[in-house]
Amino acid sequence: MLPRLQEAKYLCDYRIWLRFADGVEGEVDLASELWGEVFEPLKDMRLFAAVALNTELGTIVWPSGADFAPRKTLTLW
Repeated sequence: MLPRLQEAKYLCDYRIWLRFADGVEGEVDLASELWGEVFEPLKDMRLFAAVALNTELGTIVWPSGADFAPRKTLTLW
């Protein structure tokens, strides 16, 4: 089982800083993930910047209804 996502903050462009319950933290660039009907609207930087953490589900979400379940296997830098 992967550690639970505990914190997420918008940085700039399509980058988000993530921190997991086990202390692992880093930035993830989601620019290459924004394709398809659900994620295409997130190319609007104002909408992308409205990212929030859903603590109940351990995912990052947007007002448009899009969500990602970040994994530590995402490239964090």
